[in-house]
This record gives sequence, structure tokens and C-alpha cells, in this order.
Amino acid sequence: MADAKVIPFDDDRSRAGAQRSGRRRSGAGGARWRSEAAVSPLPGQHAPGPEPGVDGTAGGAAGGSVDAGTGDGAPRSARGGPVSDWERRVAGGLAFLRRRITGEYEVDEFGYDKELTDQVLMSLIRPLYEKYFRVEVKGIENIPSEGGALVVANHSGTLPLDGLMMQAAVHDNHPAGRHLRLLAADLVFMLPVVNELARKAGHTLACAQDAERLLRRGEVVGVMPEGFKGIGKPFSERYKLQRFGRGGFVSTALRVGAPIVPCSIVGAEEIYPMIGNAKTLARLLGFPYFPLTPTFPWLGPLGAVPLPTKWTIQFGEPIPTEGYPPEAAEDPMLMFNLTDQVREQIQHTLYKLLVQRRSVFF
Repeated sequence: MADAKVIPFDDDRSRAGAQRSGRRRSGAGGARWRSEAAVSPLPGQHAPGPEPGVDGTAGGAAGGSVDAGTGDGAPRSARGGPVSDWERRVAGGLAFLRRRITGEYEVDEFGYDKELTDQVLMSLIRPLYEKYFRVEVKGIENIPSEGGALVVANHSGTLPLDGLMMQAAVHDNHPAGRHLRLLAADLVFMLPVVNELARKAGHTLACAQDAERLLRRGEVVGVMPEGFKGIGKPFSERYKLQRFGRGGFVSTALRVGAPIVPCSIVGAEEIYPMIGNAKTLARLLGFPYFPLTPTFPWLGPLGAVPLPTKWTIQFGEPIPTEGYPPEAAEDPMLMFNLTDQVREQIQHTLYKLLVQRRSVFF
């Protein structure tokens, strides 16, 4: 299998696809081919008609010809009728597989594969997003249509499904079709298979250098500053935000001048109610925690199925950072104040959404 072509991260060149001229097969058995390019008649002449086939019919209609299009330009199938939706899907799928096999696809220097994400990974996430968790999205217009932006969200749920749902929310709902590039913990890139899938989906290591490069590129970057403290907190502390680290995400946003978009996620806390933590087992396995829930590990693999809670993801008003001087990124008091502002806005929205929701599951 050929290797994928790696595109430098700072390469903005547009990639124009090859254009193919339409062809139509005529004559019995499809022995002859001619171009479908329109021929303009000379003054006083009539436009040429279709060439007769061997059986005398126009264009070789008999004899099993396959038209590339109808008279009005619509494509035609091998049966002579309009191309159906499933035929288009099959053709697109075959073309996708051909590009995968031949290596004719592109990734950036972080490993992000846009085509694979759009056509495969999002298709796998979407049933969970639309049917199982029934995610409701609010305030998506608060994410800028262009330029870099840093989305800061709360983190919960024992497993990081909230990050995937937030990525699908931006991908499927933003009017400008933007993509969310998530910053993930080291553990994600140490796990086999998960490492490769995370890279393909556009995730990268949660470090200031990578975040700054993505923001300068004009990407929408997602970060969950609570980290393992948030995702692994007990069920009794649900929807209570943990400490936001040292405010590194604010420093990164200030250096780039990218707006900070607070994001509040309701529904993830209840998918795996964590009632205990087997710390000894977690240390042996090298995990930050080993969750004990009402169903896991008591029911085995069945206990790993998340509960079908109803989710709401709300993107808040962006907090601008472009008005600060360059040295502001090194001001600890300013970083503390902005970090606290973002945290308080997320916490306030969480309480507001909790009051508004009818139940955990509906």
C-alpha cells in the first residue's frame, strides 16, 4: 500500500482536482466512443444529430449502450435511467477506497486526515450523537466563521465522550462548516489504535506549542482544562468544575489574539455514574483512575455501555483577547482573572441548563 502524501502545516496552496471530460458510448456492443462536447453549427447549417448505430437507431440506443447523461445533463445509470442515490454512494465509496489503497489522500503534519474524518469517523460518531444522546446545540454562532478560536469546555463522564460529541456538534452545525481540533492528554496517544484514530480525527497533544500553531493557522481549537480531575471526579461532585490548571490556555490565546469561547456540556456526567475508584488497580494499569459504577465492572462488557442521557451543549459569548499588549501573556494576574472569568461563565451556564432541563433522560 502506498504511503499518504504529507502536506506541510503551513502550506495554503489550494488543491485543484483533475477535470475529466464526459464520454458517451455509442453503437451496438459499445464499440465506438465519441466526445460529448457541444458542437456549434456554422451559419445556415443544422446542428448534427446523433450518429446512427449499426442497427440504424440513433446513437446506438439498441445494443446495450450506457449514456453518461440525459438530454438535460443529468447522469444516467447503466440501465439507462437516472442515477439513484445509492448508486452515487457506491461510486463515492469505491472512489474513497481507491484513494485509500493508492495513497492519494493528504494529511497535515499533525496527522489530521480531513477526508477520513468527514466520510468515516464522523459517520461512526453521528448515530451516538443524534440518536443515543440526542445532543441539542445552542450558541453555535458564537464560534467565529473564520480565524482561530479557542473553545474551553467542562470535562466529565468517566470516558471522554464529551470531547467527541463537542467535535460532532461543531462539525455538523456550524454554518461555515468549521472543524474542531481537540487537545488531548498524553494517555490518548499512548493507547494503541486510539492513538492513530485520534491523530486522524485532528486531535493533538495538549501543549502550548501545538495549540499556538493551530490557532495561528486559523483553526478552532478545543481544550478541557479540568483534565483527569474533571472526567474522573465522583458522581457526588457532578457539574462542579474542578481547578482549571495554571491558565496556560489563556496565555496561548493572548499570544495569538484568538477569542476564547466558553462551552458548557450537560448530560455527560450521568453516562457513567462514578461511585468509587479502585486506586490500587489504577496504579497497576497505569491509569489515572479506575472507575466503579453501578454497572461496571459488575456486569462485565455490558456494564461499559453508557446510559442514554439527554445532552445539551451550549457555546457562550466569546471573550476577546486581541486588545491586550504582547507582554500580557506573561502577566500572572491577568491570566488568573481571565481564567476565573471563563470558569465562572461555564459554571453559571451549567447551573442554568440544569434548571431548564426536564429530566436526565428526556
